[in-house]
Amino acid sequence: MFTGIIETLGRVEKLEKEQSNLHVTIATPLAKELKVDQSVSHNGVCLTVVEQNEDSYTVTAIEETLNKTNLGTWSEGDLVNLERGMQLGARLDGHIVQGHVDLTARCTAIAEVDGSWSFTFEYDPGLSQVTIEKGSITVDGVSLTVVDSKNNGFSVAIIPYTYENTCFKTYKVGSVVNLEFDVIGKYVARLLELRA
Repeated sequence: MFTGIIETLGRVEKLEKEQSNLHVTIATPLAKELKVDQSVSHNGVCLTVVEQNEDSYTVTAIEETLNKTNLGTWSEGDLVNLERGMQLGARLDGHIVQGHVDLTARCTAIAEVDGSWSFTFEYDPGLSQVTIEKGSITVDGVSLTVVDSKNNGFSVAIIPYTYENTCFKTYKVGSVVNLEFDVIGKYVARLLELRA
C-alpha cells in the first residue's frame, strides 16, 4: 500500500530481458535503505526488490505487468518516481494507492498556468474507468486531484515542487503514463455495474 507521495527519483541503470520477464536495475541513494523482498512503487507500479546494494537495486516485471504499464517503454537513463510502502500509523498525505496500475494514458496537452502547470491525459474509454471532479487519480505513482474530468480523460494541476521532484518535468505531449484510479471509486463503479 502506498500514498502517492513520491520520495525520490531513481534512474534506470540496466534493463535485462529473461524470457518474458524484465529485470530492471534502478540507481538511487534510497537503495541502501531497501532490503530484498521489500515492495517499492516505480511510476505507480508495485515491484519487489530482488537484489540490492549501496547504490542500486533490481526488481523484476512479469509479462502481465509489462502489458498493462509503461515499463516496457523504459530505456536506460530514464527517471522513475519512487515510493516505499506506507508505514502503519503514519499520516496519509496523498490517498490510498495499491500500486496496481489499471491502464496507461497519453499526455495530450501541457500548459504553463501562472507559476504552475496543467497536464491533460486521455485513456481508452472502453475500460470502465472513471474520474470525478476533485477526485483522486494516480499518475505514474503521484497522488493528484482531478481538475477537469471527461469520459476518456482528465487534467491535473502541478505545483512547482511536484514538477521539480517527479517525472512530470520530463513529460512531453505524447508521453505514456501509468494510471491507477481511486480504489473506492472502482468498488462503487463495480457495485453499480452488478446492480444494473
